[in-house]
Amino acid sequence: MAVENQPAPVTVTATRTVAPATNRCTLATFDLPYITFYYNQKLLLYRTPAAAAAFPDAVARMTAALADALRVFYPLAGRIRQVADGALAVEGHEGAEVVEAEAEGVSVVDLAEGDCAEEAERVMQHLVPYTGVMNLEGLRRPLLAVQFTKLKDGLAVGCAFNHAVLDGTSTWHFMSSWAELCRSASGAPSVLPIHDRSLARSVRVRLDLPASAEAHEKTDPNGPKKVLVARVFSFPEATVGRIKAVANAALPPGAKPFSTFQSLGAHIWRAISRARGLGPSDITAFAVFADCRSRLNPPLPAAYFGNLIQAVFTGVPAGMLLGGPPELAAGLLQKAIDEHDAAAVNRRLEEYEAAPKLFHYSDAGPNCVAVGSSPRFKVYDVDFGFGRPERVRSGGNNKFDGMVYLYPGRGGDGGIDMELALQPEAMQKLEEDGNFLQQAAA
Repeated sequence: MAVENQPAPVTVTATRTVAPATNRCTLATFDLPYITFYYNQKLLLYRTPAAAAAFPDAVARMTAALADALRVFYPLAGRIRQVADGALAVEGHEGAEVVEAEAEGVSVVDLAEGDCAEEAERVMQHLVPYTGVMNLEGLRRPLLAVQFTKLKDGLAVGCAFNHAVLDGTSTWHFMSSWAELCRSASGAPSVLPIHDRSLARSVRVRLDLPASAEAHEKTDPNGPKKVLVARVFSFPEATVGRIKAVANAALPPGAKPFSTFQSLGAHIWRAISRARGLGPSDITAFAVFADCRSRLNPPLPAAYFGNLIQAVFTGVPAGMLLGGPPELAAGLLQKAIDEHDAAAVNRRLEEYEAAPKLFHYSDAGPNCVAVGSSPRFKVYDVDFGFGRPERVRSGGNNKFDGMVYLYPGRGGDGGIDMELALQPEAMQKLEEDGNFLQQAAA
């Protein structure tokens, strides 16, 4: 969320490429819908020793480990190619881009504690590479870019991953493996990735790609993107438990209980719909990017490297959502998630293969709440040798109106952090919503 006409607080000091050997893999149907999304950005903030040599030593060690990691997670070192039949594949060994930068006027605490500060948001956008870069740029750019930024009292590790190549599960598998290699001299991570994408789908799909991100955005029938603001709301473990208990309180004996995600998702969906001031007949949708590894028949292990997610939608008039009890919303989410079984997954794949589409964010609808990431991802276990991160955040990419990213609470006590992008007026109303804020402290 950059502020115009202000000097950038970060100065880039070096850029280079880190590459392994040549390999190839064809993108599966699961991967292709994300070609017109943007690079998936993650930011990890660490405290490091204040010695002058600490930053270059840390960068040298992490860069060497990155080269080892890319030998194992080799798709991230290639480029996307469109082969003769129009299918997309990843091949080559051009490598990942590594950037070094300095922001010595910025401290870790400024960023880790400043979730709602406009200045902190502005600075964080300079700590993550490839803001505004669409995944189709992977035909010309690296599929992974890493920025190491020296802070006043620590190190910021900003990563940009081409989302057409991997999902959240694979992202954090890579990050944890990279950190593991940085801490040890084994040369290989303890859990190896599975690169055979034919295990998920072997159908080859022809895509007619636009010339550029700008060319694609011009085809959006709903016009330019809206101005958004981002905030983080933290739900302590006790609050999460209370929300879940309220959602389950009215269930009859023997009914399937609502999960933590379904209960919290219902709470978030209702609160955002109130903040948007939706009318009773306005349809509001909830979408969750569900991991399909365990839904396939046969299921695939978590180590499958690629995209195995699909957006699971449910919709309802706002009057029904807000006029009904919390268990109504939670029940809608539970039903949609439970019904997305192997047959439903295959139907979605077949529909896409029959009529491939280049998506826009606005395809989700004007009143959508969409949830990505997961509090199950062990993002705070990514230790490069100087301890757990002080904070994990997303960058500015892929934050459309109503986009939610869920992370485990930074305290490691079972809480959940919610990172949300909304239009300014709706965000202000949400922050003033007593029912929402009595359970979530910003």
